[in-house]
Amino acid sequence: MSEGTANCIDILIAIILPPLGVFLKFGCKAEFWLCLLLTLFAYIPGIIYAIYAITKE
Repeated sequence: MSEGTANCIDILIAIILPPLGVFLKFGCKAEFWLCLLLTLFAYIPGIIYAIYAITKE
């Protein structure tokens, strides 16, 4: 699978369940816990952060 396809799948997972998308990319690091916290408070900020965290390089 090419990098573009993998990134697209990661973004789709992040839209459906933001903490899972971040967990698959970073593991159980600070990015995951921040995304989980944002998702628990409000779903939309969790999605925005997950997409940002996955796409930044």
